[in-house]
Amino acid sequence: MSDFLKTLESISPILVCLLVCGAKIVEISIQSLKTCMMVKGQRLKAAGLGFVECIIWGLVISTLIGTLGDNLLLLLFYCVGYATGLFIGSSIENKIALGTSNLELIASDESTEKITAYLKAQGRGYTVFAGQGSVDKMNMIFIVLPRKETPSVLRDIRRACDGKVFVVASEVSKYAGGYGMVK
Repeated sequence: MSDFLKTLESISPILVCLLVCGAKIVEISIQSLKTCMMVKGQRLKAAGLGFVECIIWGLVISTLIGTLGDNLLLLLFYCVGYATGLFIGSSIENKIALGTSNLELIASDESTEKITAYLKAQGRGYTVFAGQGSVDKMNMIFIVLPRKETPSVLRDIRRACDGKVFVVASEVSKYAGGYGMVK
């Protein structure tokens, strides 16, 4: 490790700042993904990411420990790397869309028929409950599906109903059974 620190001392200070910033971006992006995987029950993948995260953290902190108080530019790059890593990590997680979503749709009888026809054609499971809205009779439709598929399903449902559906989307931490669920 001391050879690594000696190598860093011979590099331009701005390059060290950029290396620290880049390493911090990667580390915090990994940390964000690791946390999401832990919450969603993917413990083995999370552990692997945690191992890589610790290696990067060890290299970054060993670079900073002796000089951070004296070098405000290095501190600034460290903080920029941290904030950027949070943004990138959450953006990556949003793109890969880990987990399962629950959609609760509230629709009229006419829209419910269109929605259930679409869901049947897609081979998706759903449950419909009759209810009363503030003005008219309404139906509540529950759908559980992979989070990755939620945007396209919502787009298709809104198109089928001309946007006349109220939607609440939430994440599901655990479920068991159900028609059409891929496990």
